[in-house]
Amino acid sequence: MKMIVQLKELGSIITGNTPSKKEHLYWDSEDISFVKPDTISDDYLTLISESKEKISLAAKSKARIVPKDAILVTCIGIVGKIGIAECDVAFNQQINAIITNEKVLPKYLAYALLNSKTRLSEIANAPVVPIINKSQFSGFKIKIEDSILVQNKVVQQLDKVTAIINARKHELQTLDDLVKARFVEMFGDPTINPFKWKIVNITEVINGKVSNGFFAKRDDYSNSGNVAVLGVAYVVNRMYSQIDNLPKTNATNKEIDKFSLKYGDMLFCRSSLVAEGIGKASIVPEKTPENVLFECHVIRIPLDTEKCVPEFMQVLSTTDYFRNQIIAQSKTATMTTIGQDGILKSNIILPPMSIQKEFYRFVKEVDKSKVVVQKALDEAQLLFDSLMQQYFG
Repeated sequence: MKMIVQLKELGSIITGNTPSKKEHLYWDSEDISFVKPDTISDDYLTLISESKEKISLAAKSKARIVPKDAILVTCIGIVGKIGIAECDVAFNQQINAIITNEKVLPKYLAYALLNSKTRLSEIANAPVVPIINKSQFSGFKIKIEDSILVQNKVVQQLDKVTAIINARKHELQTLDDLVKARFVEMFGDPTINPFKWKIVNITEVINGKVSNGFFAKRDDYSNSGNVAVLGVAYVVNRMYSQIDNLPKTNATNKEIDKFSLKYGDMLFCRSSLVAEGIGKASIVPEKTPENVLFECHVIRIPLDTEKCVPEFMQVLSTTDYFRNQIIAQSKTATMTTIGQDGILKSNIILPPMSIQKEFYRFVKEVDKSKVVVQKALDEAQLLFDSLMQQYFG
């Protein structure tokens, strides 16, 4: 039997914090994992045993630390990312944690919250940086089974499908790593530039106007819109920008002409809550349909495809050589940002087009394998979504 409860009825809720960065003693050894939103995936349940950043034992009394099986939920910025601690972890102020009581299994609640991500996002109360405060989070209502035995069966079923999804994602990651390895084999580490390729400013391979994207109010988005809008979430951490299943809104003919995308456009993340996300780029795929626009938190650089191959440029943009230049030009206040001028100060290596095209052909061969794996992943994801709707809908 299902019941509707508030989160505060299912355990203790704690908001994270950050020990003072001015106290070097708090950060001078890596004793306790310090979880920030970038530790948690945006689209699946993340099991957290490690994090990029750690605090020392000296900071233990100044931090918020939760035990194994605590659920971590991002409540500022990208709202509703869900993780489960696999050991004691500290976490920052963008995250709320739930230490569950006897009414619910931790992983069951985590899955239920993952299914509630859209509803969590809808109650975030700030248009620029979405925020759910502790009071809102504590009062958030969720539907759960009252039987622990039933909860356990649900978790077992979802874990099985999740394992299949993770295996397919691992295959895709292996193929992505293969592309990067081939890049280094063909072009070397750009920082060292062992093949002595020509080094030019990125402006040398641009053909057209660099620009920020299209703006529409949140309330203007609707499935009946005449354009699809590609935002930051569809740009970062991928070779090709995602052009399917995008949010829709309405745009004028002038806006469509100005912000429509095509192969050869390279898109950069203009603002991020974490420095690691700033300036990450992807390229617009071939055969992109009409009326796909890019939004205002994205910068478009139209590449000159007579001088560079977009796939070469995208992989180059992931190297330390390029990333270090981008981060050096970024600015941090509430958010980390980079402007057009910051990106345009970057230098790149520029091998001959014949070699870049050879790399392009390799990428396309790998893409054929990725299509097969992606199809299997999509089928597993469809099953997972169906089960989530069955269990929590």
